Amino acid sequence: MENEIKQENKLSLVGSVIIVVALIVGAYVFTTRLSKIQKNGILWHPTRLNSQNKVSLKNGVELPVKWGNMGVQMTKAGVIDKEKFETLYSQRGGLSEADKKLLESSYNGNIVITSENSGVILNMLWALGLGNKNSILETGPMMDARYGGAGNFASTGGWSLSKGSVMSHYSMHSFITLTPEQQTLVEQVAKNIYRPCCNNSTYFPDCNHGMAMLGLLELMASQGVSEADMYKTALVMNSFWFPDTYETIKIYMKNKGVEWKDVNPQEMLGANYSSGQGFAQIASQVAQPVQRGGGGGCGVDAGASAPVQQKQQGGCGVDTGASAPVQQKQQGGCGT
Repeated sequence: MENEIKQENKLSLVGSVIIVVALIVGAYVFTTRLSKIQKNGILWHPTRLNSQNKVSLKNGVELPVKWGNMGVQMTKAGVIDKEKFETLYSQRGGLSEADKKLLESSYNGNIVITSENSGVILNMLWALGLGNKNSILETGPMMDARYGGAGNFASTGGWSLSKGSVMSHYSMHSFITLTPEQQTLVEQVAKNIYRPCCNNSTYFPDCNHGMAMLGLLELMASQGVSEADMYKTALVMNSFWFPDTYETIKIYMKNKGVEWKDVNPQEMLGANYSSGQGFAQIASQVAQPVQRGGGGGCGVDAGASAPVQQKQQGGCGVDTGASAPVQQKQQGGCGT
């Protein structure tokens, strides 16, 4: 009996030791992970994309997709020339530490977009959409012989922040590899997302906003983001890139008795609301369309935190601070 009691006490002691060791190891792992997160600047933000379509342009939104080492991959491949990129932003105070980590760190977490960094995010996604190998770029409208080659669009001829010829990077890098199912999803969603700077969908990414949205859709699809959340995220991005447009649409919907939290993101992103012609029809029915300026430009200075004189409202060429705007290769702006 006495031996049994001793045996039980021994087992109890061993169990306690195991529990203590497990707690210590767990605490160590958590602390190490936290330290790594803080060291590498993984982007976390309390404001998350939610089912009510709420967008805070002031506080920012954390998107349901991780950036990871995309910046590192793109600078290594030359789609982004790091020196050119940093020189561009040095003209307006330089990149923030968080922006630099998007280029230099391999441990970035979820993308956080704010009114201050929306232009930087736009340019990085532009490079991703342009450089990542995808059949949309190789067999879609961009390759239509009527336009004289894919290099004749603002989204390609306008990208001047790469190493070497921009077309040497066009759909040339496997930054993101999609399954057939994911590719189908990207194509389906891309055909339903428009932008107010022209009349084309993301499936025809002939300007920077279209190419950037394509890059974002590819990134989201590769990480298992649902179709519904892809539309919600796309509406968030367009709201940051074209704030006046979506504030006006919000007023229009409210006049119809529909609060913004109740709108259907896919519908709002469709041609009737988000294309150039569609939005013009909406704006004509709003007594005082929002016209605060800022956002919506199609050069690399779009969304800059410092005031930058817009050389061409709604134009789609890259503007790297030259005294004259970049000449559009395609007639009629970014659309067809």
